[in-house]
Amino acid sequence: MVFPLEEATIAELQEAMESGRLTAAALVKSCIARIAAYDKQGPKLNSVLELNPDAVAIAEALDHERKRQGARGPLHGIPVLLKDNIDTGDKMHTSAGSIALAEHYAAQDAFLAARLREAGAVLLGKLNMTEWANYMTVGMPGGYSSRGGQVLNPYSPGQFPTGGSSAGSGVAVAAGFAPVAVGTETSGSILSPAVNNSVVGIKPTLGLISRFGVIPLAHSQDTAGPLARTVADAAYLLNGMTGFDPADSVTGASIGRVPDNYAAFLDRDGLRGARIGVPRKVYHDKLTEEEKELFEQLLGRMREAGAVIVDQVDIPSAEALADLQSSVFRHEFKADLNAYLGKLAPHLPVHSLRELIVYNAKHFEKTLKYGQVHLMAAEETSGTLTEAQYLEDRMRDLRLSREEGIDFVLAEHRLDALLFPTTTGAAIAAKAGYPSVAVPGGYTSSDGKPFGICFTGSAYSEPTLIKLAYAFEQAGEPLRVPPILER
Repeated sequence: MVFPLEEATIAELQEAMESGRLTAAALVKSCIARIAAYDKQGPKLNSVLELNPDAVAIAEALDHERKRQGARGPLHGIPVLLKDNIDTGDKMHTSAGSIALAEHYAAQDAFLAARLREAGAVLLGKLNMTEWANYMTVGMPGGYSSRGGQVLNPYSPGQFPTGGSSAGSGVAVAAGFAPVAVGTETSGSILSPAVNNSVVGIKPTLGLISRFGVIPLAHSQDTAGPLARTVADAAYLLNGMTGFDPADSVTGASIGRVPDNYAAFLDRDGLRGARIGVPRKVYHDKLTEEEKELFEQLLGRMREAGAVIVDQVDIPSAEALADLQSSVFRHEFKADLNAYLGKLAPHLPVHSLRELIVYNAKHFEKTLKYGQVHLMAAEETSGTLTEAQYLEDRMRDLRLSREEGIDFVLAEHRLDALLFPTTTGAAIAAKAGYPSVAVPGGYTSSDGKPFGICFTGSAYSEPTLIKLAYAFEQAGEPLRVPPILER
């Protein structure tokens, strides 16, 4: 009997496994069957790059462990899909969507992958993504990679964007291929797939989750984070990935600032008395009239739940950030990628950004459908992070996003969080290294396109953001409708 996975929550799955109505092995098989039916056939969403050949065996072992000594926690036996830039020291590849790394097996788990295994999760497979986290070229659609092809949005394959670069993560969760997935973000790459695929995404504070074993884009903004169909499930997954990692010094700042259980902040009354700031200048400029109307309806939902909406809280740096052409990614990409590629096995064809560019040029028919403009521009930097422009841009990013941005507005208006429509606030939060939580906000009436909102706060404010997002999610009729997949 195939368990109806596609909309089951982690709590429901755990109850079914505890009662004996379901096993982790049966759950994994259900995931695989659904992937075969809808990712590789039917609409061919193309979100899953490969599956873990040991997934069923791992699940069976976890079932046996549950019978002998009980479950380890909420993630015990839960299938989790990982973005293809996250190392796993098993029989799965890690390629960042690039043909150049199609035969790359990581020597060991990324810290977050190891933490998930310890929590009892079944690492089910790797997900397609925008190649090199969308820092390969200009004009490449979100969700495209030379290794995996184009990911499609389950709500309207070929019409609606998937978001990037964790497109596979958002699509797989929305389509019910696994209860939860892990994505990564440098600027919008968790929040965008969440909004575009009507799921929940948490972009954590920089340093909450170790970057060790994750193919990088830019260390000053890179972080992994959960995607799920509910805020509760995202909180459970976040629990399983945090922790101090000596291999990534940035996690040292999280010591003493990480709660034992993010699920403890799932409060239905979490919006009551909360002060939510709405910056409109710049952040609402590109919304359609229909999106503006939908956003106002969501503000009404929050007011009814007891929130205090503080409107027109302009961010002083908003226009400066919108016009900013920062060089941070261009400089950090070379330094960070060379450090990762330089440690790869000798038999692989690339061990530096320069070798990657040469490889792509040699195999251009397969690798350069959209070019490699960003790769070549990054190669022109020194790779030492000593250029005056880089140093000045990085300090400016921090000043504009923090002191003259999020921190200023939160303090000035005594706010618990800021609220942005769609992903318009993703860049300022990413530059600051601050967290955001994206939640579904319904659909446009004209074409059914998913709409979402993002709660943003200061460093390590995940407990507050989770509380607000959960209360919003629970405040009325469900705002998320599952996609209809037809074969």
